[in-house]
Amino acid sequence: MQPLSRLLRPRSIAVVGGGAWCANVIAECRKIGFAGPVWPVHATKREIAGLPAFASVADLPGAPDAAFVGVNRGATVEVVRALAERGAGGAVCFASGFRESKSETGDGDTLEAALVAAAGSMRILGPNCYGFLNLLDGAALWPDQHGGLRTGRGVALVTQSSNIAINLTMQTRGLPVAYVVTAGNQAQTGLAEIAAAVLADDRVTALGLHVEGIGDLGAFAAMARAAGKPIVAIKAGASEQSRVAAVSHTGSLAGSAAGARALFDRLGVAQVETLAELLETLKLLHVAGPLAGTRLASMSCSGGEAGLMADAAARTGLVCPPLVPTQAAALRAALGPKVALANPLDYHTYIWGDRAAITATFTAMMAGPVDIGAVVLDFPRPDRCDGAAWEIVVDAVADTAAAAGKPMAILSSLPETMPEPAAQAMVARGIVPLCGMAEGLAAIAAAGRARPGRAGALLVPGPEPRAVRLLTEAEGKAVLAAHGVPVPRRAEAASAGEAAARAAEIGFPVVLKALGVAHKTEAGAVALGLADADAVEAAATRMGGAAFLVEEMVTGAVAEVLVGILRDPAHGFVLTLGAGGVMAEILGDTLSLSVPATASEIEAALAGLRCGPLLSGYRGRPSADMPALVAAILSVQDCAVAHAGALMELEINPLIATPDRAVAVDALIRLGDTP
Repeated sequence: MQPLSRLLRPRSIAVVGGGAWCANVIAECRKIGFAGPVWPVHATKREIAGLPAFASVADLPGAPDAAFVGVNRGATVEVVRALAERGAGGAVCFASGFRESKSETGDGDTLEAALVAAAGSMRILGPNCYGFLNLLDGAALWPDQHGGLRTGRGVALVTQSSNIAINLTMQTRGLPVAYVVTAGNQAQTGLAEIAAAVLADDRVTALGLHVEGIGDLGAFAAMARAAGKPIVAIKAGASEQSRVAAVSHTGSLAGSAAGARALFDRLGVAQVETLAELLETLKLLHVAGPLAGTRLASMSCSGGEAGLMADAAARTGLVCPPLVPTQAAALRAALGPKVALANPLDYHTYIWGDRAAITATFTAMMAGPVDIGAVVLDFPRPDRCDGAAWEIVVDAVADTAAAAGKPMAILSSLPETMPEPAAQAMVARGIVPLCGMAEGLAAIAAAGRARPGRAGALLVPGPEPRAVRLLTEAEGKAVLAAHGVPVPRRAEAASAGEAAARAAEIGFPVVLKALGVAHKTEAGAVALGLADADAVEAAATRMGGAAFLVEEMVTGAVAEVLVGILRDPAHGFVLTLGAGGVMAEILGDTLSLSVPATASEIEAALAGLRCGPLLSGYRGRPSADMPALVAAILSVQDCAVAHAGALMELEINPLIATPDRAVAVDALIRLGDTP
């Protein structure tokens, strides 16, 4: 394939089509200051948007580096073929009605395949996409209005939604944007390839992704690992995972959202929840780069604001470390005896307008164990008020950043109280302007948690297995035991009498289960603590059925843990750990990791669960044997990796953790035939 750089950084542009959309592409190229030739193409029109038109692609005076194809879907295929034959660098395919239309006739799929074939090695974006803005070099293959401005350095935005792309360009938050690229159907060129191409530009400082579906998981992982620059993503839409008929608790607890979080964590991609958070995080990363951590020094001249910051920081997972003695002494010297000292700090208005005193206050706050400082400052309306006194605070923040050597932000409690000119001026001075308390603190949290992705191969699912079936529990435990997962002593029985006999051989108390039932407790297909043969026979008779599993009763539980591994075609195999037992779905106490996970990642995830204190010995109770628990989970993962081609889902619920072992007492596995 041709490199994307020729398409994204064109020196010549062709615009094929005569409608209003095409005329607007020409207008936007003119407006943005595109320096090269723009060649309209139309079979009958002599002029489009004030420029002379060529009758066909073959008549162009040269091979265009980039083309906007704004004709109907059928004609798009032929135009792309002509462009490829002419030696063009690439094309934006604007038309819809391809694979995304999901028509009953299926002609959209056929037409999209024909489009890709017509392009050959020439790059295409879309179809069903708006194209792109290169605000560094001044190229706008863009059929609509946009709010972008030329810049010499900035962030790149790549999205699968053209309308979201338009909206993002209208931001007034002071964020310099270098590229905006829409991916559309990704018929030929995927999200990962586009992302890698814009990241390769030295003028791009960070990448923002709006992701509906990842597509090529291997390519996405390779892009993220090779990026060398921070990536922020917002994930929307359901993956193929949503169509998996999950039988396990894991299936309902670890859908595509959990898979995306696990994948992004594994790759070092910061995930946010809203578009506002996406823009604010990118702005912070553009100005300050990734943060060392999530420790915050908050400063405001209002007790109300200090209280709101404390509450919002706690909700967001940020830490406001208490003041150390040296900080307190320096603050007391700067503020006098009337101000209560704390973090978040209300520095009152005694020093308002005194740049030196404000700088001394802020510098004292930044001298503690913090990763970033945020000064709450809401500017007055410029059309009705005089904001000169507020500029003194900005100057003090700049002085503090220089003295402390740590990132500094000015955070407005409301987005509208951070005027765009003020935000742009702050960015130019190396200050992070954060618009809105909630999204500003979310940005700090995202930038503080993002870490470089872990090396090592990701287990990428292959084609979905066929003829998937649910193993009996006995079969499932045999598969697990073969990979070193501890399971109870057990025996199968074909009748109530045989179950009683097998129980006597194992030793009482025992557990009796009817085989072939997924959720045994709900179905009355499990009996615990049976103390003699008569109790076993009676329980088996009551359950009915043709097959039973008799097991030793595992006692001394510290906690019950759910361990599940789910095949998520969009995000890889997902390992979910959580509070187990019959309340698993109600409690929803889970964390997910991408497979394969390391022992340290598993241990950290277990500690991060709400039930984590039980494992470490809550209020003097015995603690679990953590090495045994982690080893058992690693063995479960080994089993999943060994059966990756056939595995749909695997769950142990519960894995009982005791002071001296960890035992898988219930197992559910769905396997199929490898394609």
